[in-house]
Amino acid sequence: MKENLKEKLTPMQYHVTQENGTEPPHQNEFDQHFEQGIYVDIVSGKPLFSSADKYDAGCGWPSFTKPIDSPEVTEHFDTSFGMRRTEVRSKTADSHLGHVFPDGPQEAGGLRYCINSAALRFVPKDQLDEQGYGEYKKLFD
Repeated sequence: MKENLKEKLTPMQYHVTQENGTEPPHQNEFDQHFEQGIYVDIVSGKPLFSSADKYDAGCGWPSFTKPIDSPEVTEHFDTSFGMRRTEVRSKTADSHLGHVFPDGPQEAGGLRYCINSAALRFVPKDQLDEQGYGEYKKLFD
């Protein structure tokens, strides 16, 4: 399975999702991307986040206030690099996505899902139907 992923994913996508890596801040595809649509797991294609919940946290990575489907984004205690934080992974593919922190906008629940662009694929709002995600159009009505 992992060998197939090495062929399917870029080296950075593989490093982030399969080796718990982190892409460089401010040098990734979706940090300053605000087009309407959804972000899906690069490995499984499962919907993870909506542009409606995305905001610029200034941290250098895409930030969201909440996932689209909470059960698909799992949380795990992470003590790597001498830190105490909460890692987020995709349930279906077990992809490393990033971390969740309690310093997000208070009016939106106070969470900041800090996610690696390399773990995501963006599906624009006007392509949701043709790519099989039509049920998520309601997020933008």
